[in-house]
Amino acid sequence: MIKKGTKLYSILTGACPKCHQESMYMNKNPYILTDTLKIYDHCSHCKTKYRIEPSFFYGSMYVSYAVGIAFAVAAFVISYLFLGSSLKTAFIAIVVTLVAFGPIIMRLSRNIWINLFMSYDKSLAEKQS
Repeated sequence: MIKKGTKLYSILTGACPKCHQESMYMNKNPYILTDTLKIYDHCSHCKTKYRIEPSFFYGSMYVSYAVGIAFAVAAFVISYLFLGSSLKTAFIAIVVTLVAFGPIIMRLSRNIWINLFMSYDKSLAEKQS
C-alpha cells in the first residue's frame, strides 16, 4: 500500500497533489474515453487550482512519450524474452499494449507532470473543508 503524502501516491491515484484528499478527475475510470482527461478546475478540499496556466498539460505530452516507451519496453521484454515469441508477435504485443493502456498512460503522464510542479502539504490535508 502506498502511503498518502508521497508523490507516488498522487501519481498512481490521480489525487490532488497538494492534499491527496480527492481525485483530480471527474470520472475515476480512465476507460470512459469521453472523460479520460476531464479534470476539475480546483480541489474542493484545499482549493488548489489544477490548471496552473492555459495549456499547462501540454507539457505532459513529453512525459507521455517516456511512459509509453516504458510500457512498450515492458511488453517487448515480456513477450520476446520471457515468453519467447517472434519479433513480429512482440511488435503486435507492443501495439496492443499501447492501445489497451493508452488512457492509463495519458492519466499517468498528467499526474507525473502536475506533481513536478506541486508538492504535498500536510497542513492543507488536515484542513477541514
